[in-house]
Amino acid sequence: MTDTKDISWDDSVLPFQLDRSGLRGRAARLGPMLEHILSRHDYPVAVGAMVAELTALTALIGQTIKLRWKLSLQVRGNGAIRTIATDYYAPETEGAPARMRAWASFDADRLQEGTPGFDQLGQGYFAVLIDQGEGTTPYQGLTPLAGGSLAACAQAYFEQSEQLPTRFALTVGRSRMAGTAGEHWRAGGIMLQTLPAASHAAPQGEALDSADILQGAQSEDWNRGTMLMSTVEDMELVDPALPLPNLVFRLFHEEEPTAFAPQPLVFGCSCTADRVRGTLSIYSQKDIGHMTNEDGIVTADCQFCGAHYEFDPKSLGFEATVDEAGNPLPPVPSRESRAAL
Repeated sequence: MTDTKDISWDDSVLPFQLDRSGLRGRAARLGPMLEHILSRHDYPVAVGAMVAELTALTALIGQTIKLRWKLSLQVRGNGAIRTIATDYYAPETEGAPARMRAWASFDADRLQEGTPGFDQLGQGYFAVLIDQGEGTTPYQGLTPLAGGSLAACAQAYFEQSEQLPTRFALTVGRSRMAGTAGEHWRAGGIMLQTLPAASHAAPQGEALDSADILQGAQSEDWNRGTMLMSTVEDMELVDPALPLPNLVFRLFHEEEPTAFAPQPLVFGCSCTADRVRGTLSIYSQKDIGHMTNEDGIVTADCQFCGAHYEFDPKSLGFEATVDEAGNPLPPVPSRESRAAL
């Protein structure tokens, strides 16, 4: 097992493998990073809990993928909670932290106090999007909102789309931490999954579950591993005094667990003024004029981090007449001139 001396396990993901049963897993614990994400928005508790749950799922799943750029999870429904979105950016260099961000939209007038957040999503879908960067085609997989939790949706996605039996144990909540004022968000989770080589595809078009995919001894190993995972307690998942390798050994010592180097997590947003300009580059000056406020500027706010941007409308769109510093740009060729070229 990994040496736990002088390691802080908040905001990290620990990969592990169960050598006896041939299963792989991830354990994650989110603390200050999650609090930073949620403190940037005034979310009701039910909404904040859903954002925290999806963020924990994203951290666990992102670390399992050979990711070159970005994993996104998106939840969209027709209920009071309309959208939840998270992004996981792969480490840029070996040993560097992965970056995460998240946000949600909701209809405050329709929220029902005391009703679980998942029940306030209504009908919709759970989406997994993988973008490996420039020159690649993004992948998207969808599964309906069902099963009573986001974790159940993620499990259904892996079993039906990837033919990989997967289980999650998650907990989120707010607690008072020693040396800090007020309550702070925390989340923790474990992901257990069969190795890809151990799975078997079912006939095309049929719904799958672990019983369809696993056979013989593989099924026995899977049932034994998930039974052990089900004994985890909520406090164990979020307890900052319990190192993640110790938690894994406590749960799976009979399965000969091996833990690997942890992946640190930090808050990170990809928004920049140049990216906003790029997004607006498809619009004409007439379109930009409709976006200009009474103060004569165009504003944009990042939904993830809350960053506020202000622009001179003359510097936006494909008909911009000045650059970002206010310097004049060459005139845009007329349509006839462009056609002649």
